[in-house]
Amino acid sequence: MDLLDELKNNLGINDEQAKGGTGLLLKLAKEKLGGDFSKVTDVIPDTDDMMKAAPESGAVSGLLKSATHVLGGSAEKFGDIAALSSGFSKLGLNKEMVDKFIPIVLNYAQSKGGDTIKNLMGKVLQ
Repeated sequence: MDLLDELKNNLGINDEQAKGGTGLLLKLAKEKLGGDFSKVTDVIPDTDDMMKAAPESGAVSGLLKSATHVLGGSAEKFGDIAALSSGFSKLGLNKEMVDKFIPIVLNYAQSKGGDTIKNLMGKVLQ
């Protein structure tokens, strides 16, 4: 079963929501992983299409960016979650769906690229 079918079947969502939500997670991974993201695109098909289907997740405010810089990791993670929640909302999905997408995407990444790819994505998404 491909990733989008698995998301649709397990979460009761439509194709646009599955594709856009996965795209949001992949965009975040691309931003955080830099050059290592090519390892993900090597094993997960159609990453570009899914990222193009992702809605704009909304910019993190200047104040939050400042807090992220000063406070480090926990504030940065909060900003990432806020941006993902905003994007998911545009897809008609609530913020709790972010937490439901992540394990499915990570398991799929593991099935395609082993623990290396799962761990790489997990650093960003968990």
